[in-house]
Amino acid sequence: MERETGLPRATLRIWERRYGFPRPERDARDERLYLPDQVRVLKLMRELVEQGHRPGKLARAGAPEIERLALESASRAMAAAAGGRTRLATRMLKLLHAHDAAALRHELEALLAKNGLAEFAGSQLPQINRMIGQAWLAGELQVHEEHLYSDCVTQVLRVAIAGLQARARPEAPLVMLTTFPQEPHGLGLLMAEAMFALQGCPTVSLGVRLPIEQIVSGARAYRADLVGLTFTASLNPGLVLRGLEELRGMLPSRIRLWAGGNNPALTRRSIAGVRVVDDVRQVPALLAEDFALPPRD
Repeated sequence: MERETGLPRATLRIWERRYGFPRPERDARDERLYLPDQVRVLKLMRELVEQGHRPGKLARAGAPEIERLALESASRAMAAAAGGRTRLATRMLKLLHAHDAAALRHELEALLAKNGLAEFAGSQLPQINRMIGQAWLAGELQVHEEHLYSDCVTQVLRVAIAGLQARARPEAPLVMLTTFPQEPHGLGLLMAEAMFALQGCPTVSLGVRLPIEQIVSGARAYRADLVGLTFTASLNPGLVLRGLEELRGMLPSRIRLWAGGNNPALTRRSIAGVRVVDDVRQVPALLAEDFALPPRD
């Protein structure tokens, strides 16, 4: 279910307990069984939550209203994108439909070579990601095609980042990147890693879903100066706030803690000792502010 819907297990459990939705059936061993219609509605619900809808209100409204809102949202998104969808994005969708991973990677590599890593990771990828999300919401992409896109982006960015490792600056802070155990999405981490690498920061990426105590242990083991986390909108905001407060209290005071992503918790209220990064393109300026590291052109 986590793979199919993009919703962490903890979020599914919270929604089930708090809102009575979803209501999975049970097998002979009392394990949850989710019907295809529930999976489809949960995927739509995740997208609506990421757009700012409240999960409790959606759950109370029921599946027909969720489907109606998702259709309206998709129609607006597609209408807005109709004039803005580039030929590149159209080609990418065709390649995803054809399941041509090699050609899709070639398109991404050409875009990176043409515009540079900063523009690619900081501006163009977020736009393409939104278009891919809109296409999925409109029913133009299946889940496995969305996953293929993510994998191709990951491969292209990994190669680009590896080429920058020799340019690390000794005066730059060491950055450790990860997510909380309930956060399965890693593209945001990778885009952030690209921006840190461009500024000459040695970076340790520990992937997704790391327990808080292991984040603290890792930060000490790698002697991190900065811990960076990303949060998608599908994560429970209360969990995000409580987790950040707990992590800040457990980390040594010398280690900076940055949080990015589109989760509403990050704009709901400030947390002492946690810097919210609204846009990955802010990384050079924030490094200068927190570490007196001059931006690198």
